[in-house]
Amino acid sequence: MKQLILHVVFWLAALWLFLRWFEWKSLYVPSRVVDQTPADAGLAYEDVEFFTEDGVRLHGWWIPHPEARGTILYFHGNGMNIATRIGLCKDLHRLDVNIFIFDYRGYGRSGGWITTEQGTYRDARAAYEVVRARYGDQENPPVVAYGSSLGAAIASQLALDQPVRAAVFEAGFNNTIDVGKWLYPWLPVRWIVKFRYETDRRVAQLHIPKLFAHSREDTLIPIELGQKLFAAAAEPKQFVELTGPHGESGWNETPAFWPALSDFIDRALPRSTDPLQ
Repeated sequence: MKQLILHVVFWLAALWLFLRWFEWKSLYVPSRVVDQTPADAGLAYEDVEFFTEDGVRLHGWWIPHPEARGTILYFHGNGMNIATRIGLCKDLHRLDVNIFIFDYRGYGRSGGWITTEQGTYRDARAAYEVVRARYGDQENPPVVAYGSSLGAAIASQLALDQPVRAAVFEAGFNNTIDVGKWLYPWLPVRWIVKFRYETDRRVAQLHIPKLFAHSREDTLIPIELGQKLFAAAAEPKQFVELTGPHGESGWNETPAFWPALSDFIDRALPRSTDPLQ
């Protein structure tokens, strides 16, 4: 009997470890290869190394604009690293804003190896402090949080933790439980998922201007989950339907998205003679 109990305990522990590994591998797909910089797109930039509240060293790029009226703090999705978002940065730079884009722990040149939900929130807060320092540590700097896919969930928490002028959520989801049910309908996802990224609960508490964008052709995160996220959000809010597959910089597939984004940024970051902006 004792041996049977030990076998059961062993296999339950093995199952638990497998489920934790499976969730982690499904949620985070980092790459350490940083083979491009903003200079390859003709952008001036500064390498920035900074530390989180729990001591993890992170890496990002500060991309200044000579006539910036504010800064977009960008949160990328779960795959690769910032080197694959250089074209996106070049596009956003056209909005007359600074860009700060960084890698979460375990991604790119950032330190750490094990990415977790709470870890990504700590990373976001540390990145915000980098931007705030550029504005003399003022309480409410001209910052727009922009998150895509998993980054939308991280941006929503940052917008609760720190003052931002507005937030953009591209190809986001309401929570990872519903995403898991969509991707793995045969699994008891609710009992497996540890990292829930409850974006819907967070946007319901955000009363800053919010722009949501999602594609009906998104097969990774279906538009129904993006619509659930939008429905949960507090006013003011706006929704733009995209075309094309799941991805970032949806304006490349949807001509209507760029004018909507540009107008949204104009309202969130009005042009000013203030030299800090």
